[in-house]
Amino acid sequence: MLLCRIDALVEGQAYGFDPLQQGRDSVFALCHQGTVRVYLNSCPHLHVPLQYRKDRFLSADGERIICYAHGAQFLPDTGECIYGPCLGQALTALEFSLEGGWLVLPVEQLEV
Repeated sequence: MLLCRIDALVEGQAYGFDPLQQGRDSVFALCHQGTVRVYLNSCPHLHVPLQYRKDRFLSADGERIICYAHGAQFLPDTGECIYGPCLGQALTALEFSLEGGWLVLPVEQLEV
């Protein structure tokens, strides 16, 4: 599934996507230090969405992914929790590819 053009991912921002068209952003993508990452939008603490509103996944300075329900903080490059109730756990990283300037996500990994 095509998520977005790769050049739409701006350093220090994250964007949510609804690849299964369920009415909620189940995944999000970001560019951190020039590297693209895609994660499942689920805090490992209680498996709730991370953002408090559309595309609000990161701290104000863009240096941490924040779970706004619990205050957990995650490193953008690894998804590891470094602060909060799920310390030592990590976000679920998703496989993706870059094809013709597009970020492509195989949706099979989302279907349980």
